[in-house]
Amino acid sequence: MDGGASGNDLLMQFQSDLLRIPVVRPAAIETTALGAAYLAGLAVGFWGSPQEIWSKRKGDVQFEPKMDEAKAVHIRERWNEAVGRSKHWTEC
Repeated sequence: MDGGASGNDLLMQFQSDLLRIPVVRPAAIETTALGAAYLAGLAVGFWGSPQEIWSKRKGDVQFEPKMDEAKAVHIRERWNEAVGRSKHWTEC
């Protein structure tokens, strides 16, 4: 994950816990412009493939799931319920 929010260790750990996968924060977290440059490089043939770009990335910190799986499932279920309820707000 990249962007300003990825600088927040608590958020990164929470995402890893809920997704049940490792989350890697890159060394350079403000990468919006870099992403645009990578896409432009792919378009003109500077980069041979997305995998070539990926090989250039440097990880900084890797967050591993630590939360109890049952708790993570419960939190995801509650989140999905909240999202479901919010879908009808515009109908009022």
